[in-house]
Amino acid sequence: MPVIGLKSISSHAFKISALIFTLLVLLLIDLKSGSGSYSVKQIISVLFSENDDTALWLNINEFRLPRIFTALIAGIALSVSGLQMQTLFRNPLAGPYILGISSGAGLGVALVVLGLPGLFAYSVFSSVNNLVLIVSAWLGSAIVMMLIMAVSVRIKSIMTILVLGIMLGSGISAIISILQYFSKEAALKAFVVWTMGSLSGVNTDQIPFLLFGFLAGLIVAVIIIKPSNLILLGEDYAKTMGVNIRYYRIWVFLSTILLTGTVTAFCGPIAFVGIAVPHISRMISKTTRNGILLSYSILIGASVLVVSDILSQLPGSDLILPINAVTSIIGIPVVIWIVFRKRT
Repeated sequence: MPVIGLKSISSHAFKISALIFTLLVLLLIDLKSGSGSYSVKQIISVLFSENDDTALWLNINEFRLPRIFTALIAGIALSVSGLQMQTLFRNPLAGPYILGISSGAGLGVALVVLGLPGLFAYSVFSSVNNLVLIVSAWLGSAIVMMLIMAVSVRIKSIMTILVLGIMLGSGISAIISILQYFSKEAALKAFVVWTMGSLSGVNTDQIPFLLFGFLAGLIVAVIIIKPSNLILLGEDYAKTMGVNIRYYRIWVFLSTILLTGTVTAFCGPIAFVGIAVPHISRMISKTTRNGILLSYSILIGASVLVVSDILSQLPGSDLILPINAVTSIIGIPVVIWIVFRKRT
């Protein structure tokens, strides 16, 4: 593996510092966004000292902070998942949304919300419902991931795997449509709102569940950084360097399920972040080393979701756009650019 020079290290340090600063600025803007205009001084007084304004305290601590924290987790989780998918399949268009992994998580949620309406509480999740929801999303993601992995063993064409992933996602969408058709009105409304994607639906009681799945998946992603770098040079080369390809795939499989399944369960399907962010990271970092790309993907993914959250809040209105619509508007041009870049 090539050794990173001092010049390269200083360049990455500067870029990462700039990304951290940008993210902090975006977080402050996001805290100020939404219904009710607060000054920076008021926000700081709530965050770092006592404030007698009960309405301000509730708005910041019970609504805005959980939403922003969810945006950070979702952005990082989907970006890391996308990076792992693109590394494993060596496909620039691979990602949890395109390959149908998010759809699998959605099917798991649909079976709970639409198939078990007596168990699922539509307004507020209990601890049991939180656990059922997240496990069902994990299982749905796992089924899709297993099918894709089984296909990838027999079929070496990356484009064929990609097309099959898209078709699998379409098939899952058809099953979900059938469930919606036969579901009751209350369950249908809850599920349709969930499919639009939202960062506002996660409350303080749900954050521990979200954080557990996220941290578990991220830790696995960090553990497999070294074999990921070797996989980029080809599976045959990785084998000669002592990488167990089967175990590596299982670890990627586990990490992607935890990251994508957890975020999808609580935030709904969020499109194109997993595809777009790794490419933006490569463009800015000018490297293919997974350890470095992981750092860039974490910061850029978090920033993209925070920007999406800011844009979703219509100025002068209490309405919030579905986060899935905003990320699609941001991500689709990047995907189009990737396709045209590969053809030139």
